[in-house]
Amino acid sequence: MAGKPRDKQPSSPQSSPVMTVPRFVAAKREGRKLSMLTAYDFLWAGLFDAAGVDSILVGDTLGMVVQGHPTTLPVTLDEMIYHARMVMRGVRRALVVVDLPFLTYQVSPEQAVANAGRILKESGAAAVKLEGGVNQANTIRALSAADIPVMAHIGMKPQSVRKLGGMGKVQRDADRLLADALAAEEAGAFSIVLELIPRSISQTITSRLSIPTIGIGAGPECDGQVLVSCDMLGLTEGFHPKFLKHYADLRTVATEAVTRYVQEVRDGQFPDDAHSHE
Repeated sequence: MAGKPRDKQPSSPQSSPVMTVPRFVAAKREGRKLSMLTAYDFLWAGLFDAAGVDSILVGDTLGMVVQGHPTTLPVTLDEMIYHARMVMRGVRRALVVVDLPFLTYQVSPEQAVANAGRILKESGAAAVKLEGGVNQANTIRALSAADIPVMAHIGMKPQSVRKLGGMGKVQRDADRLLADALAAEEAGAFSIVLELIPRSISQTITSRLSIPTIGIGAGPECDGQVLVSCDMLGLTEGFHPKFLKHYADLRTVATEAVTRYVQEVRDGQFPDDAHSHE
């Protein structure tokens, strides 16, 4: 009917513009929440990208969920670049951020610039992430001066597991956390991850910053959220922190499928005529 407004059709993820650092930052001003997931290979990166996630983090969590280590500390720079390359082959539009692993940026700003430069140069990713605020301000400043986009990470910092005495400890020092966030922004970070921080503190930080805050266990007041994909898909076993929501139970689905396959092979049911060439 003439003059009748059409229903607005949602845009498909494939039609969305490529996410860049400026667009990522602008999302905060526009009031648009940002989604982020970890990925470590071509297959999952392509799936998440096609599903519309705004950003993919090639996290050093791969040390735990891919390599089987108890912490992220053993992960090397070469391993991060290797996984980042695989992720980039699967991504068409999401912003890809790569973790700087332990002891690849803490020694000096010069070390950080050289290693972050390798990540961007050899993988094609858009940005790097490092853990720290006040104590890494000079490093963030050096990276920014070299035109390397950097995302900061404060609160519970996995690379500080030895100092903290364990993983999963909620950080409650509001003054220190705010100082870290402000220092990271002032030094040039384009965004900041807030991990395991009470939501009231996250709300204060988010309201004080002009750059997006990305929460993990930091409440809904953040400008966006990030989860480890293996966790949210229900692939990891025995990990049930308060902040984690399971959006699927793929571990059960996969286990049942493999069990059925094994039984059919043993029983001579697979392959059958339908799955055999004449």
